Amino acid sequence: MLRIGAVERLKGEPIFSADLKLDHPLTLNVLRSSRAHARIVKIDINGALNVKGVVKVFTASDVPGNNLTGIINKDRPLLVSDKVRFVGDSIAFVAAENEEAAEKGVHAINVVYEDLPAVFDPEEALKDSAPKIHEKGNLLFSRKVKKGNIDKAFENCQAVVEKTYQTSCLEHTYLEPDAGAGYVDGDGTIVIFASTQNPHYDHSEVVSILGVEDEKVRIIQAATGGGFGSKLDLNVQGFIGLALYHLKRPVRYVYTREEAFLATAKRHPLTMIMKTGADRNGKLLAMRARIICDTGAYASYGIAVASRSAVHATGPYEVENVDIEAHCVYTNKPFSGAMRGFGAPQMAFANESQMDLLAKELSMDPFEIRRVNIFRQGSETATGQKLTESIGILECLDAIQPYYKGAVKKWRTSEASPFKRKGVGIGAMWYGIGNTGMRNPSTARVEMDPAGAVTLYTGCADIGQGSTTVLAQIVAETLCLEADAIQLVVGDTKYTTNAGATSASRQTYISGNAVKEAAEKLRELLMTGAVDVLKVGKGSLMLDSGFVADSNDNAKRVSFSKLAARAYKKGLPFVCQGYFDPETVPLDPETGQGVPYSTYAFACHLAFVTVDTMTGEVRVEKVVAAHDVGKAIYPEGVIGQICGGVAMGVGFALMEEFMHGQTESMKDYFIPTCKDMPEVIPIIVESREPTGPFGAKGVGEPALIPTAPAILNALNDALGERIYSLPANLERVLEASIRSGCFGPKEAKNV
Repeated sequence: MLRIGAVERLKGEPIFSADLKLDHPLTLNVLRSSRAHARIVKIDINGALNVKGVVKVFTASDVPGNNLTGIINKDRPLLVSDKVRFVGDSIAFVAAENEEAAEKGVHAINVVYEDLPAVFDPEEALKDSAPKIHEKGNLLFSRKVKKGNIDKAFENCQAVVEKTYQTSCLEHTYLEPDAGAGYVDGDGTIVIFASTQNPHYDHSEVVSILGVEDEKVRIIQAATGGGFGSKLDLNVQGFIGLALYHLKRPVRYVYTREEAFLATAKRHPLTMIMKTGADRNGKLLAMRARIICDTGAYASYGIAVASRSAVHATGPYEVENVDIEAHCVYTNKPFSGAMRGFGAPQMAFANESQMDLLAKELSMDPFEIRRVNIFRQGSETATGQKLTESIGILECLDAIQPYYKGAVKKWRTSEASPFKRKGVGIGAMWYGIGNTGMRNPSTARVEMDPAGAVTLYTGCADIGQGSTTVLAQIVAETLCLEADAIQLVVGDTKYTTNAGATSASRQTYISGNAVKEAAEKLRELLMTGAVDVLKVGKGSLMLDSGFVADSNDNAKRVSFSKLAARAYKKGLPFVCQGYFDPETVPLDPETGQGVPYSTYAFACHLAFVTVDTMTGEVRVEKVVAAHDVGKAIYPEGVIGQICGGVAMGVGFALMEEFMHGQTESMKDYFIPTCKDMPEVIPIIVESREPTGPFGAKGVGEPALIPTAPAILNALNDALGERIYSLPANLERVLEASIRSGCFGPKEAKNV
C-alpha cells in the first residue's frame, strides 16, 4: 500500500509550524546566555522595552507556575533567574510585532554576570574539587549491572582485551528546525501547534509552567520534519504558552539553524573502558565496563541513556560474568538528550570492536566468534532475563553469511589502485523496545460512527517514521477493511489520549497493541450486534469488507453501517478504548538484575569499505543490513527505516562531530549527502513476537545501531589498525594508515 500522507507531502500540502497562518502573530525571540557558568546579578530589560515594536519582555518572574522542566528530572529552567549553566541557557524572551523588532529587543537586554568556574570534562566534573553545576553535585545518575564472579572468570580466560573507546557529541540535524505557533481560542484555551515527538508531554509541561487546568491547554502536533530524539524535549512550547497566557495574542517562534545548534539536545558523548575475556573456543566468559556519559548542563534523557548503555554493554551475546557501571555526569556543555538509540549506538561501536579484537587474539574468524556467543532461545542476559521468544539475531547473522563468505575474499583482493585498501566488517546489535524497566503505557481509541465510518484517535506523533500508516493498518486488518478507509485524528491533546513518546522504537509495539485492543473491542461489538440481526452463532461469523457475514452462508450478511446505526439508536455508541503496557521488572539498583524490556529487536550489518590511504577518504560501498522486526506490518516502511538508519550510521561513523564552542551551524557540521550513501541491501527477518501486534516489534532505532560498528571493523580490516574514537574522520584514518604502514602506495609502506 501507499504510505499515508506520502502524496500530500510530495505536493507540499502539510502545514508545518513555521507555515501556520495566524492573524497578525507576534514573533518571539529568546535571549540566551553567553557564559558557560555564571551567576546572574541583574537583568535589565528597559532597553528592550524602548525598542519600537516590542510588546513585552518575559523573565522568570513572569512564570505563574513551575519554572523547572524535564521529562525525567526537572532541573532545567524555562527562564534562568539565578545561574546559567551553558552557553545557550534561556534567560529572557521578547514578544514583538515582527522579527526585526524581536531581534533588536533581545540585543537590547542587558545581563550582568558574575562568572563562575566551569567544567567541560565529565571526568574532571566528578572530582571533589570540581565546581558544582547543580546543588546536589555533578553526578546525575549511576546504573550498575553485576552478575557472577568477574575476577575468577577473567582468570579462566584464554584471551583478554581491554581498550578505551570514545564517541563524539552529535547534533540531530533534522530537516525542519524547531518551531511552533499558537493562539487563544474563544473559550480561553491556549492552543499550541508544535513540531514535537510527544504532544502529551508538552501538554503536561505547559500546564505546569502556567499553573492552569489541563483543559486550558491544547497541544497539536503540526507536520514534523524529523526529530531523532531532540524534539522530545520542551523547546519552543513553553515560551509560546507563556506569551499566550499573558498577551492573549497569536504568537510564533521559529528557531534559526544556529539557535537549534546552540540550544537543543545533543547525542551523549560516551567514554567506554571495556575489558572482555573469552576461552580458547571464543566463548565469552567475562566483561567489565566503565561508561561515562556526558549529559551537559541538564539531565534531559541522561538517566535513560546511562541505563540503556549499561544494559546493552554486552551486545547480543551471552556473558555469564559481568561488572558494568555507567555514570551520567553534568558538565557546562550543551545538554545531551535522546538521540536515536539512547546510548546503544555508542555501546555497539565499543562492544563490536571488542569482538573483532578477541577474534584476532584467538585466530578466529569474526563471523564465527559471533556465532559462538550470539543469543539463542533460553539465553540469559546480563540483567538475568531469560530470552524465550522472538530472538532473531542468529537468523540475521545467517542472512548476511552468504555475502560475507562469498564476497570477502574477492573484495579484499580487488584493489582499485595502489593507494586504495578494501575491507569488510560485521556489526551486530540488540535493542530493548520501550523504556528501561519502568511503566511504558500507551492508549488509543477507535470509533465507528452511525454511517459505519471508522476513526482512529491516537496521540502517537508521526515524525516521518510512518507510525500513522502502521497503526491504520492494524485497525484495518483487525476489522477487515482497507487502510485508506480508516479516518485518523493524530497528536491532538483535545481529542487523543496519551500514546507516550515517539522514542525508543516503541510505537509499533506498544501503541500498536493499544490500537489493536481498541479495534478488537469494536470487532466484538460488531459480531455481537450481528448475532442479534442474523440469528447466527458468533462462532460462524466473519468480517468481510464492511460486513459481518455467515461463513456458512455468504449471502447472509449485515453491513457495519446498519449495525452502527442500530447501536447508536439504542444509545450504545461504538466507541472503544485500548491500552497496553509491556511487562517489565525494575532493575535492582545495586545489581541491575531485572527485566528491563519485554522484547528486543536484533540486527546484523555487513559493511564493505574502500580507503584512500593518501587522503584518508573512506567510501562505504555497500551495507548488507539484516533486521529482525518480529513482523513487518509495513515492509516498505521497514526498508525505508533501514536505509535511513544506514545513512545516519555513516555520519556517526565517519564525519559527525559537534564541538563545543566551535560548531555554530551546518556550515561547521558534516552530515552524509546522497553521494555518501552506499548501496544498501535490506533483509527483513521475521521472528514473531507473541506479545506484539500481529507479531511486530520495532525498527526505528535498530536501523542505525549496527552501521558504525560494521564500518569501523571494515576500516580495521582494510588498514590493519583500529580507530578507537569516533568519528573516523580524514585525520584519524590518515593517522591509522601511517601507524599501520599502509600510508601511500604498497611499494612505499616504509615511508
